[in-house]
Amino acid sequence: MFVSERMATDLVTAGPGLSIFEARELMVGKDIRHLPVVDEAGKLLGIVSDRDLRDALPSTLLKKPDYETTLRLIGGYPVSGVMTKNPLTIFPYYTLQDTLLVMQKKKVGALPVVDEDGYLKGILSTRDLLKAFVNVLNIDEPGTLLCIVVQEEAGQMKKIIDIISEENISLGSVLVSRDWDDDKRAIFPYLLTNNVINVKQKLIDIGFELIDPMKWYLDQGLNVGD
Repeated sequence: MFVSERMATDLVTAGPGLSIFEARELMVGKDIRHLPVVDEAGKLLGIVSDRDLRDALPSTLLKKPDYETTLRLIGGYPVSGVMTKNPLTIFPYYTLQDTLLVMQKKKVGALPVVDEDGYLKGILSTRDLLKAFVNVLNIDEPGTLLCIVVQEEAGQMKKIIDIISEENISLGSVLVSRDWDDDKRAIFPYLLTNNVINVKQKLIDIGFELIDPMKWYLDQGLNVGD
């Protein structure tokens, strides 16, 4: 999956001279958390987050006279003074997987997407990433998630897929946890059906261990709601 397929292109942007008060009103009205700042030609100058504006504007906890006075004094301050200049950016041809790693490592909630000349082409947020991975994993479709614990050896995945295919069941996605236990891994196939009795039995018959999520949770000595 590529950034160009999932980035937002119906962009809300600001010029560097927009006041921080106007920027906040714009972001609230458009229900966005990140506002790219561009020049007249559309070249990226920086980005402002809702946190940047909260830090810059007076707290609504102030008494009304104090709040209004402070707002008059600083509300006209331009976004160029609080934006992150030369922010981290990505290109449209980046993969979503790589972008997710970048956002996790750099602890950012959105990344502007630019071309090779620095002109803004889109923006990709954690919201966009969540929607993308929900879609690609098919977990928004009715189905059943299995947890199968297998030995760490070649051919295990093929055995599972073969059994699923024998039952003419569509496979939505497969996730693998390689650190489940010593010399074991857990495979999580999402099957696009609720009728999984035969599949489960066949998996058990060839020696695979199927984990019930609630039983596993309780076996860890944890309490629901902790």
